[in-house]
Amino acid sequence: MTEVTSSSLNADPAELAKFSELAHRWWDTESEFRPLHQINPLRLAWIESLAPLAGKQVLDVGCGGGILADSMARRGAQVLGIDLAGKALRVAQLHALEAETPNIQYREVSVEALALEQPGHYDVVTCMEMLEHVPDPGSVVRACADLAKPGAHVFFSTIHRNAKAFVQAIVGAEYVLNLLPRGTHEYLKFIKPSELAAFCRPAGLDWVATRGLGYNPLLRRYRLDDDTSVNYLVATRKA
Repeated sequence: MTEVTSSSLNADPAELAKFSELAHRWWDTESEFRPLHQINPLRLAWIESLAPLAGKQVLDVGCGGGILADSMARRGAQVLGIDLAGKALRVAQLHALEAETPNIQYREVSVEALALEQPGHYDVVTCMEMLEHVPDPGSVVRACADLAKPGAHVFFSTIHRNAKAFVQAIVGAEYVLNLLPRGTHEYLKFIKPSELAAFCRPAGLDWVATRGLGYNPLLRRYRLDDDTSVNYLVATRKA
């Protein structure tokens, strides 16, 4: 598999390099990716509560090392995970082989390119913790919508842009609690729910539900709740 580095892609080379450098640690549950392992059961359960996965064609956009993609395949979905960080994808493929994960494939391809290749193909599309890492999140949203069948669910998660989010998601998570490596996020790339909604509407995605993702530093546990002021998840449906 050849790593894609074209400057024409909707990707930040520095972001790809950052996640590729950490690729070998994706499946270490005590590594920098511990938060993803901890929140995965929460987001998986929420996705399944709205869109049961068994027997469905599912696309995971920005899959990284495959934490969510792998768990969706184990729920009976036929899953394709895509990303532009080649090293992370190789880790995902190796894990799938070692863990004998059924019904899963990975490809190094942009979501925009795949949308031209497979329009209207998927029953469920997920794009989690990715939009705040790309130059043009609206392009990603449009491509996710194009890949979805009519009536399909499309899920996003990202981070609100406000003072509270800056304090909690950057200062707190990266510098105080050390939950994430410093420099993981850039505040100006955070996305307000109103901005995400503005991307969804012209793409033909109807807003279905929203949940907040909170963290208790004393218990070191995550939870889904109604507070969308920092981390939040959105479920949409293709018209």
